[in-house]
Amino acid sequence: MKLRTKYILFVVILHLLTLLLTYFIFDQNKIFFIVSELVVIISMVIAFQLYMQLIQPLKMLMQGVDAIKDKDFNVKFLPTGKHEVDELINVYNQMMDELRTERTRQEQQHFFLEKLIYTSPTGIVILDFDDRIQQINPKALQLLSVNEQQLIGLSVNEQEHPLFQQMGLLKSGETTVVKLDGASSFKLQKSHFVDRGFSRHFIMIEDLTAEILAAEKKVYGKVIRMMAHEVNNTIGPVNSIMQSAMKTDRLWQSHDFDTLKDALQVAMDRNQNLNLFMRNFADLVKLPPANKQPIVLQKVINAVAKLMSIKAQEKGVGFEFNLPETDMNIMADEQQLEQALINIVKNAIEAHEDKGTVTFTITPSAKKLVITDTGKGISAEQNANLFSPFFSTKKDGQGIGLTLVREILLNHGFEFSLKTVEERQTEFTVWF
Repeated sequence: MKLRTKYILFVVILHLLTLLLTYFIFDQNKIFFIVSELVVIISMVIAFQLYMQLIQPLKMLMQGVDAIKDKDFNVKFLPTGKHEVDELINVYNQMMDELRTERTRQEQQHFFLEKLIYTSPTGIVILDFDDRIQQINPKALQLLSVNEQQLIGLSVNEQEHPLFQQMGLLKSGETTVVKLDGASSFKLQKSHFVDRGFSRHFIMIEDLTAEILAAEKKVYGKVIRMMAHEVNNTIGPVNSIMQSAMKTDRLWQSHDFDTLKDALQVAMDRNQNLNLFMRNFADLVKLPPANKQPIVLQKVINAVAKLMSIKAQEKGVGFEFNLPETDMNIMADEQQLEQALINIVKNAIEAHEDKGTVTFTITPSAKKLVITDTGKGISAEQNANLFSPFFSTKKDGQGIGLTLVREILLNHGFEFSLKTVEERQTEFTVWF
């Protein structure tokens, strides 16, 4: 039973009892009976007025409570002229002003935070209380190459993408750098914030590829220039002396010196090979900007295949072509692109210990080229260092082949990846 119902019931019963008592007490004296009845009536009127004055603040309070429930902080009450009620109205109005100001401030902060997350150059993945993906910004979608609808509501541990797998291993406050496909490097940082008294996590993804590549190039460029300088300064004078000695006939008049003469010739040849060796490194540092011109991709592929056919035959490797009949035109530096494809095909051939196949596939709709080999594949250790300068899996490798490929493709702005997708299937993909 409501309070006002109890009050009305109490007042009615009280006055009925009073009327009944006055009837029995003043039954013989009509004047006193009438006077007592008037007193009871006046009491009832006063009680009703008091009821209205008491119930008005309660009604106001209920209206205010309903407004707060509806989150409508614009409802305010005007003063009534009654001191107690006006005190209550004043407190209520001040509270509503504070709530409205606080809500406006929170909405502004929330809008600013949402805008900041949306436009951030750093990828951000926000998780809910159960570590399921609740929000992901456009930069993270771009870095992960995924669709937002495929992720929302799923746990990071349910995703096959290697970056998500690393996210699942991170603890709050930890940072790690992940290298994918031997070329792309990402920094993952996991942190948390408190929402409604519970901890929620978020992960920031930063693409370090360009920064790391620039730092690498600066370091190995300096090393190569220093090496080339020292080697050239040594080989030049030494070769000059040996050539002069070889041309001096009077030094070789006796057959006793034939062995020495042959040794000098071998030394000159080795110097020449060393010079060529250093020139390969120098070409990596001195790679000019790409002179992009319209070229037909099929034409470049066929030229590379013809050039590498003898080497492929020696290893028992055959070429297969899945090329569209319609020419696929791209903008590229033909010489640089050809050099990159030669290195890619050379590695694909050498990946075979015995017979195998190298397949060239062009997908015009995606503007991509996939070179697939059936070789031994790439191990996890090799995958992390594929495009690193001076890293080679070959006994006598220089470790600049894939580095040169990387520099040429980056020089063109082409995206690429190299990975073993399954046993006996390694793919080098280039997106033009």
